[in-house]
Amino acid sequence: MDETILEFDDNRHLIELCGAHDRHLTAIEDGFKVQIVRRGNVLSVHGDAQSRALAAAALRALYTRLEEGMSVEAGDVDAAIRMVTSDNQLELFKGERVEIRTRKRKVEPRSPGQKDYVRALYEHELVLGVGPAGTGKTYLAVAAGISMYLEGKIEKIILSRPAVEAGERLGFLPGDMKEKIDPYLRPLYDALNDLWGGAKIEKLIEEGRVEVAPLAFMRGRTLTNAFVVLDEAQNTTEMQMRMFLTRLGENSRMVVTGDPTQTDLPRGVRSGLREAMKVLNGVDGVATIQLTDSDVVRHPLVGRIIRAYAHHDSGK
Repeated sequence: MDETILEFDDNRHLIELCGAHDRHLTAIEDGFKVQIVRRGNVLSVHGDAQSRALAAAALRALYTRLEEGMSVEAGDVDAAIRMVTSDNQLELFKGERVEIRTRKRKVEPRSPGQKDYVRALYEHELVLGVGPAGTGKTYLAVAAGISMYLEGKIEKIILSRPAVEAGERLGFLPGDMKEKIDPYLRPLYDALNDLWGGAKIEKLIEEGRVEVAPLAFMRGRTLTNAFVVLDEAQNTTEMQMRMFLTRLGENSRMVVTGDPTQTDLPRGVRSGLREAMKVLNGVDGVATIQLTDSDVVRHPLVGRIIRAYAHHDSGK
């Protein structure tokens, strides 16, 4: 069997590259259908020519990451496998690595679809991010909003979700209005806390710099100098979606995320997200990014679950 020899100068970096019990090497072996043998500071990659080339590219890119002072975690290895498989190189956006810098961490795209999505977040005033759970639609949008706020490009971050059952059923829940609504908005708070930190977020909310509110609270407003995210948009009605989109004010950006296959709307009510995708197709300043199960970054099993359901729904 042919082999490709890779030699690495720094043994400490090589240990991190291999991972605990060589788990990173195992992931690369499984991802590219190769065998990797380690001897000292040398890795020998065995397999067919194309597979060896892709695996070697991933290993070199991950080692370069370590040389630049960054860590290599399981998610980074998965990202390397996805990106190299896509276009045989890890450099994003014309040869430069892209990082969304937030208060607590740096966030990088981990799939070709995520790469296109992040590009769209920075290049378009309105982005429709559509795809299944686990593809990073909301997380990346919130990260981009935080990054733009820290850079002074916008003055406020507004995160919203439709509370589908708020019409009649919220009144039967215990507590005041905030306590009734917060469970619907919890995923947005989770993203903010992970990227920025709870104490800082609480202060910014008090100052009005960050707002997390149900969609109904957007009516009648003009959102200027803001980064606005509407999450779970498949649960908006056509009228709600039109209302939200027309809130866009000067020097603002909007991101609308959702999965049209998982609507919780009453039977017979059409999704505003589906309508928006049709109506806004080709409109200047609007980008629609379709993420798929291959962009799922939560857990490998999530992607397999999504594919299994898609196979079942197709009747095959």
